[in-house]
Amino acid sequence: MTAMTLGEIQRPDARRAPLGRLLRSELRMVLRRPRTLILVGLLALVPVIAGIGIWIAADASANSGNSVDEGLAGLVDGNGLLLPVFALVIGLNMLLPLTGAMLAADALAGEAASGTMRTLLLAPVSRSRLLAVKAFGVATVTLFVVALMAFTGTIAGVILLGGDGMMTMSGTTLPLGEALGRILLTVLLVTVQVWALAAVALAVSAWTEHPLIVVVVALGVVILSGVLSAIPALDWLDPVLMTTSWMGIPEVIRDPLPTGTLTEGVLRAACYIVIGYSLALSRMLSRDG
Repeated sequence: MTAMTLGEIQRPDARRAPLGRLLRSELRMVLRRPRTLILVGLLALVPVIAGIGIWIAADASANSGNSVDEGLAGLVDGNGLLLPVFALVIGLNMLLPLTGAMLAADALAGEAASGTMRTLLLAPVSRSRLLAVKAFGVATVTLFVVALMAFTGTIAGVILLGGDGMMTMSGTTLPLGEALGRILLTVLLVTVQVWALAAVALAVSAWTEHPLIVVVVALGVVILSGVLSAIPALDWLDPVLMTTSWMGIPEVIRDPLPTGTLTEGVLRAACYIVIGYSLALSRMLSRDG
Protein backbone atom coordinates (compact mmCIF):
# COMPACT_ATOMS: atom_id res chain seq x y z
CA MET A 1 0.00 0.00 0.00
CA THR A 2 2.90 2.31 0.82
CA ALA A 3 4.56 1.53 -2.50
CA MET A 4 1.30 2.21 -4.37
CA THR A 5 0.89 5.54 -2.63
CA LEU A 6 4.45 6.56 -3.46
CA GLY A 7 3.93 5.46 -7.01
CA GLU A 8 0.77 7.52 -7.33
CA ILE A 9 2.56 10.53 -5.90
CA GLN A 10 5.53 10.20 -8.24
CA ARG A 11 3.51 9.34 -11.33
CA PRO A 12 2.27 12.85 -12.16
CA ASP A 13 5.80 14.28 -12.14
CA ALA A 14 7.08 11.40 -14.19
CA ARG A 15 4.39 11.86 -16.82
CA ARG A 16 4.34 15.62 -16.84
CA ALA A 17 4.42 16.67 -20.48
CA PRO A 18 6.86 19.36 -21.62
CA LEU A 19 5.23 22.76 -22.10
CA GLY A 20 6.31 22.97 -25.73
CA ARG A 21 4.58 19.70 -26.54
CA LEU A 22 1.37 20.88 -24.87
CA LEU A 23 1.39 24.15 -26.80
CA ARG A 24 1.98 22.42 -30.14
CA SER A 25 -0.75 19.90 -29.38
CA GLU A 26 -3.22 22.68 -28.55
CA LEU A 27 -2.46 24.56 -31.75
CA ARG A 28 -2.86 21.43 -33.85
CA MET A 29 -6.18 20.67 -32.20
CA VAL A 30 -7.52 24.21 -32.73
CA LEU A 31 -6.38 24.47 -36.33
CA ARG A 32 -7.78 21.05 -37.24
CA ARG A 33 -11.33 21.99 -36.27
CA PRO A 34 -13.38 22.33 -39.47
CA ARG A 35 -15.17 25.47 -38.21
CA THR A 36 -11.82 27.09 -37.44
CA LEU A 37 -10.52 26.38 -40.94
CA ILE A 38 -13.72 27.70 -42.50
CA LEU A 39 -13.58 30.84 -40.37
CA VAL A 40 -9.93 31.46 -41.23
CA GLY A 41 -10.65 31.04 -44.94
CA LEU A 42 -13.61 33.41 -44.86
CA LEU A 43 -11.71 36.08 -42.95
CA ALA A 44 -8.80 35.84 -45.40
CA LEU A 45 -11.26 36.68 -48.19
CA VAL A 46 -12.65 39.79 -46.47
CA PRO A 47 -9.85 42.14 -47.64
CA VAL A 48 -10.03 40.71 -51.16
CA ILE A 49 -13.79 41.26 -51.35
CA ALA A 50 -13.40 44.76 -49.92
CA GLY A 51 -10.68 45.54 -52.45
CA ILE A 52 -12.79 44.30 -55.35
CA GLY A 53 -15.72 46.38 -54.13
CA ILE A 54 -13.61 49.56 -53.88
CA TRP A 55 -12.03 48.86 -57.29
CA ILE A 56 -15.46 48.46 -58.94
CA ALA A 57 -16.76 51.59 -57.21
CA ALA A 58 -13.69 53.59 -58.28
CA ASP A 59 -14.01 52.37 -61.86
CA ALA A 60 -17.70 53.28 -61.97
CA SER A 61 -16.99 56.70 -60.44
CA ALA A 62 -14.27 57.37 -62.99
CA ASN A 63 -16.61 56.54 -65.85
CA SER A 64 -19.35 58.79 -64.46
CA GLY A 65 -17.00 61.62 -63.57
CA ASN A 66 -17.80 61.41 -59.84
CA SER A 67 -15.42 60.75 -56.98
CA VAL A 68 -15.49 57.86 -54.54
CA ASP A 69 -17.22 58.58 -51.23
CA GLU A 70 -15.13 60.37 -48.64
CA GLY A 71 -13.75 58.61 -45.60
CA LEU A 72 -11.37 55.74 -45.14
CA ALA A 73 -12.89 53.76 -48.04
CA GLY A 74 -12.44 56.73 -50.34
CA LEU A 75 -8.86 57.17 -49.19
CA VAL A 76 -8.10 53.54 -50.12
CA ASP A 77 -8.86 54.22 -53.80
CA GLY A 78 -5.48 54.36 -55.55
CA ASN A 79 -3.82 53.81 -52.19
CA GLY A 80 -3.63 50.01 -52.03
CA LEU A 81 -1.47 49.73 -48.92
CA LEU A 82 -4.37 51.18 -46.94
CA LEU A 83 -6.60 48.24 -47.82
CA PRO A 84 -5.31 45.94 -45.01
CA VAL A 85 -5.88 48.74 -42.47
CA PHE A 86 -9.37 49.32 -43.85
CA ALA A 87 -10.18 45.59 -43.80
CA LEU A 88 -8.98 45.16 -40.21
CA VAL A 89 -10.99 48.16 -39.03
CA ILE A 90 -14.09 46.73 -40.71
CA GLY A 91 -13.37 43.26 -39.30
CA LEU A 92 -12.98 44.63 -35.78
CA ASN A 93 -16.60 45.77 -35.80
CA MET A 94 -17.93 42.19 -35.61
CA LEU A 95 -16.06 39.45 -37.51
CA LEU A 96 -12.85 39.46 -35.48
CA PRO A 97 -14.64 39.71 -32.09
CA LEU A 98 -16.79 36.78 -33.21
CA THR A 99 -13.63 34.85 -34.01
CA GLY A 100 -12.10 35.51 -30.61
CA ALA A 101 -15.35 34.60 -28.85
CA MET A 102 -15.69 31.33 -30.78
CA LEU A 103 -12.10 30.31 -30.07
CA ALA A 104 -12.53 31.06 -26.34
CA ALA A 105 -15.85 29.20 -26.28
CA ASP A 106 -14.29 26.09 -27.79
CA ALA A 107 -11.26 26.29 -25.47
CA LEU A 108 -13.14 25.59 -22.22
CA ALA A 109 -16.92 25.41 -22.67
CA GLY A 110 -16.50 23.31 -25.79
CA GLU A 111 -14.27 20.86 -23.94
CA ALA A 112 -16.79 20.68 -21.10
CA ALA A 113 -19.68 20.08 -23.51
CA SER A 114 -17.84 17.22 -25.23
CA GLY A 115 -16.88 15.66 -21.89
CA THR A 116 -13.13 16.02 -22.34
CA MET A 117 -12.72 18.79 -19.75
CA ARG A 118 -13.07 16.31 -16.88
CA THR A 119 -10.27 14.21 -18.38
CA LEU A 120 -8.08 17.29 -18.77
CA LEU A 121 -8.66 18.32 -15.15
CA LEU A 122 -7.68 14.84 -13.95
CA ALA A 123 -4.54 14.78 -16.10
CA PRO A 124 -1.10 15.34 -14.49
CA VAL A 125 -1.11 19.00 -15.52
CA SER A 126 -1.80 21.84 -13.12
CA ARG A 127 -5.01 23.76 -13.77
CA SER A 128 -3.18 27.05 -14.10
CA ARG A 129 -0.92 25.44 -16.70
CA LEU A 130 -3.94 24.02 -18.52
CA LEU A 131 -5.58 27.43 -18.69
CA ALA A 132 -2.35 29.01 -19.91
CA VAL A 133 -2.15 26.45 -22.74
CA LYS A 134 -5.77 27.10 -23.71
CA ALA A 135 -5.23 30.87 -23.62
CA PHE A 136 -2.09 30.46 -25.73
CA GLY A 137 -4.07 28.59 -28.36
CA VAL A 138 -6.73 31.30 -28.51
CA ALA A 139 -4.16 34.12 -28.63
CA THR A 140 -1.96 32.50 -31.27
CA VAL A 141 -4.78 31.63 -33.65
CA THR A 142 -6.23 35.12 -33.23
CA LEU A 143 -2.88 36.67 -34.13
CA PHE A 144 -2.60 34.32 -37.11
CA VAL A 145 -6.04 35.31 -38.41
CA VAL A 146 -5.38 39.04 -38.08
CA ALA A 147 -1.96 38.72 -39.73
CA LEU A 148 -3.47 36.65 -42.55
CA MET A 149 -6.10 39.33 -43.18
CA ALA A 150 -3.35 41.95 -43.33
CA PHE A 151 -1.31 39.81 -45.73
CA THR A 152 -4.16 39.14 -48.16
CA GLY A 153 -5.22 42.77 -47.86
CA THR A 154 -1.74 44.02 -48.76
CA ILE A 155 -1.47 41.73 -51.79
CA ALA A 156 -5.00 42.53 -52.97
CA GLY A 157 -4.50 46.26 -52.39
CA VAL A 158 -1.32 46.47 -54.42
CA ILE A 159 -2.77 44.41 -57.29
CA LEU A 160 -6.24 45.97 -57.44
CA LEU A 161 -5.69 49.54 -56.27
CA GLY A 162 -2.01 50.20 -56.88
CA GLY A 163 0.19 52.68 -55.11
CA ASP A 164 3.81 52.43 -53.99
CA GLY A 165 3.33 54.21 -50.68
CA MET A 166 0.65 55.07 -48.16
CA MET A 167 -1.22 58.36 -48.23
CA THR A 168 -2.24 59.24 -44.69
CA MET A 169 -5.32 61.05 -43.42
CA SER A 170 -2.98 63.99 -42.71
CA GLY A 171 -2.25 64.36 -46.45
CA THR A 172 1.33 63.11 -46.32
CA THR A 173 2.66 60.05 -48.15
CA LEU A 174 4.67 57.41 -46.33
CA PRO A 175 7.35 55.40 -48.16
CA LEU A 176 6.94 51.66 -48.62
CA GLY A 177 8.96 50.62 -45.57
CA GLU A 178 7.14 52.95 -43.20
CA ALA A 179 3.80 52.00 -44.75
CA LEU A 180 4.47 48.32 -44.05
CA GLY A 181 5.40 49.30 -40.51
CA ARG A 182 2.01 51.00 -40.08
CA ILE A 183 0.30 47.84 -41.36
CA LEU A 184 2.25 45.74 -38.84
CA LEU A 185 1.32 48.18 -36.07
CA THR A 186 -2.34 47.88 -37.06
CA VAL A 187 -2.06 44.08 -36.85
CA LEU A 188 -0.67 44.31 -33.32
CA LEU A 189 -3.24 46.89 -32.16
CA VAL A 190 -6.20 44.97 -33.57
CA THR A 191 -4.89 41.69 -32.15
CA VAL A 192 -4.60 43.15 -28.65
CA GLN A 193 -8.19 44.41 -28.85
CA VAL A 194 -9.46 40.99 -29.95
CA TRP A 195 -7.44 39.40 -27.14
CA ALA A 196 -9.27 41.66 -24.67
CA LEU A 197 -12.66 40.40 -25.80
CA ALA A 198 -11.38 36.82 -25.99
CA ALA A 199 -10.20 37.09 -22.36
CA VAL A 200 -13.71 38.11 -21.29
CA ALA A 201 -15.13 35.24 -23.34
CA LEU A 202 -12.61 32.86 -21.76
CA ALA A 203 -13.83 33.88 -18.31
CA VAL A 204 -17.42 33.14 -19.33
CA SER A 205 -16.28 29.91 -20.96
CA ALA A 206 -14.80 28.74 -17.67
CA TRP A 207 -18.20 29.06 -15.97
CA THR A 208 -20.44 27.29 -18.48
CA GLU A 209 -20.66 24.13 -20.55
CA HIS A 210 -22.49 25.82 -23.43
CA PRO A 211 -20.25 27.46 -26.07
CA LEU A 212 -23.17 29.35 -27.58
CA ILE A 213 -23.69 31.21 -24.30
CA VAL A 214 -20.06 32.35 -24.42
CA VAL A 215 -20.44 33.74 -27.93
CA VAL A 216 -23.73 35.48 -27.09
CA VAL A 217 -22.32 37.10 -23.94
CA ALA A 218 -19.13 38.24 -25.71
CA LEU A 219 -21.00 39.77 -28.63
CA GLY A 220 -23.46 41.27 -26.14
CA VAL A 221 -20.55 43.07 -24.49
CA VAL A 222 -19.55 44.49 -27.88
CA ILE A 223 -23.07 45.60 -28.76
CA LEU A 224 -23.75 47.07 -25.32
CA SER A 225 -20.46 48.97 -25.36
CA GLY A 226 -21.29 50.39 -28.78
CA VAL A 227 -24.75 51.48 -27.68
CA LEU A 228 -23.53 53.12 -24.48
CA SER A 229 -20.75 54.96 -26.31
CA ALA A 230 -23.32 56.39 -28.73
CA ILE A 231 -25.33 58.06 -25.95
CA PRO A 232 -23.90 61.56 -25.24
CA ALA A 233 -25.28 61.61 -21.69
CA LEU A 234 -23.19 58.54 -20.87
CA ASP A 235 -19.89 59.77 -22.29
CA TRP A 236 -18.40 59.49 -18.79
CA LEU A 237 -18.46 55.72 -19.36
CA ASP A 238 -16.21 55.92 -22.44
CA PRO A 239 -12.92 55.33 -20.57
CA VAL A 240 -14.09 51.90 -19.39
CA LEU A 241 -15.93 50.75 -22.52
CA MET A 242 -14.07 48.16 -24.58
CA THR A 243 -15.12 49.58 -27.94
CA THR A 244 -13.70 53.01 -27.10
CA SER A 245 -10.26 51.67 -28.01
CA TRP A 246 -11.53 50.33 -31.32
CA MET A 247 -12.53 53.77 -32.50
CA GLY A 248 -8.93 54.91 -32.26
CA ILE A 249 -7.46 52.23 -34.54
CA PRO A 250 -7.84 54.32 -37.76
CA GLU A 251 -5.58 56.92 -36.14
CA VAL A 252 -2.69 54.64 -37.11
CA ILE A 253 -2.69 56.23 -40.58
CA ARG A 254 -2.18 59.76 -39.31
CA ASP A 255 1.16 61.48 -39.62
CA PRO A 256 2.66 62.01 -37.12
CA LEU A 257 1.46 58.94 -35.28
CA PRO A 258 -0.82 59.82 -32.30
CA THR A 259 0.94 57.54 -29.81
CA GLY A 260 -1.05 58.82 -26.83
CA THR A 261 -4.41 57.65 -28.19
CA LEU A 262 -3.05 54.29 -29.34
CA THR A 263 -1.22 53.65 -26.06
CA GLU A 264 -4.36 54.40 -24.07
CA GLY A 265 -6.24 51.86 -26.16
CA VAL A 266 -3.61 49.17 -25.54
CA LEU A 267 -3.65 49.82 -21.79
CA ARG A 268 -7.45 49.60 -21.70
CA ALA A 269 -7.31 46.28 -23.55
CA ALA A 270 -4.61 45.03 -21.18
CA CYS A 271 -6.90 45.71 -18.22
CA TYR A 272 -9.63 43.60 -19.80
CA ILE A 273 -7.12 40.83 -20.52
CA VAL A 274 -5.92 40.74 -16.91
CA ILE A 275 -9.44 40.82 -15.49
CA GLY A 276 -10.79 38.19 -17.86
CA TYR A 277 -7.86 35.83 -17.42
CA SER A 278 -7.96 36.25 -13.61
CA LEU A 279 -11.65 35.35 -13.50
CA ALA A 280 -11.05 32.32 -15.70
CA LEU A 281 -8.13 31.21 -13.52
CA SER A 282 -10.18 31.62 -10.35
CA ARG A 283 -12.89 29.40 -11.77
CA MET A 284 -10.45 26.78 -13.07
CA LEU A 285 -8.77 26.47 -9.68
CA SER A 286 -12.07 26.06 -7.84
CA ARG A 287 -14.16 23.93 -10.19
CA ASP A 288 -14.75 20.25 -9.50
CA GLY A 289 -12.92 17.66 -11.53
